[in-house]
Amino acid sequence: MPPFQLAAMTFAIGGLLGCASWILRPSGLAALRQPVAVWALGIGGLFGYHALYFTALRLAPPAEAGLLNYLWPLLIVLLSATLPGEAGLRRGHVIGALLGLSGVVALFAGRGDLHFAAGALPGYAASFACAFVWAGYSVLSRRVGAVPTDAVAGFCLATAVLSLLCHLAFERTVWPEGATQWIALVALGLGPVGAAFYLWDIGMKRGDIRLLGVSSYAAPVLSTLILVATGFAAATPALGLACLLIVAGAVVAARAALTPAASGASPAGPPRNPRR
Repeated sequence: MPPFQLAAMTFAIGGLLGCASWILRPSGLAALRQPVAVWALGIGGLFGYHALYFTALRLAPPAEAGLLNYLWPLLIVLLSATLPGEAGLRRGHVIGALLGLSGVVALFAGRGDLHFAAGALPGYAASFACAFVWAGYSVLSRRVGAVPTDAVAGFCLATAVLSLLCHLAFERTVWPEGATQWIALVALGLGPVGAAFYLWDIGMKRGDIRLLGVSSYAAPVLSTLILVATGFAAATPALGLACLLIVAGAVVAARAALTPAASGASPAGPPRNPRR
């Protein structure tokens, strides 16, 4: 199935998933009344990221494009230092993020087909840009923490509409064949392109943003482990090394998050006033 068609269908399912909760919570509909800047952030993050990533996959080899794209967890850790009211960026956060990135590099390099070609520079640029788009969207979501997560449903539906327009302009429609493919399509819409974005919004607004960034490096390893478990890929030493590096990075970042700063700041926020 063409990527923009798949995005249109799955984001529509993901958006409707959020809207379905409004049957029991009619007040959730009010979350769509947001300033233009918030809509620009949400749509720019979801649609902008996927449009750039699809472009990267068309113009560059998928392994190299995927590796450059996975700079976004490191960028989240680094950009989080610009957030007001957050605890300072620790050395452990940076070390943990670099260990995680090393694990992803080991995973991709272990496939044996990783090579960067000069002719694919536009694709590499698109992949590099989409890493900044997703990191920027994630970090800026913290700045608009008062915006309810219900608004993500609107961002998903808008992304579905824009993806449909791109599909009609650039692609040929290919419908799923059989019940299995339709079930897979619905599962993508409910999970990775549905619930995942709502949970990510909650995590970015309420959780430890640096620890979440480092932990995100587990995604490509988990997907590879699923392929191994289902017989679509073989277990390799590179996979084992990637697991060790990413787990080590997460442990280092977690320790940094749990250790109080010398300035008196708590890991979850700015210094507290002892007179309160």
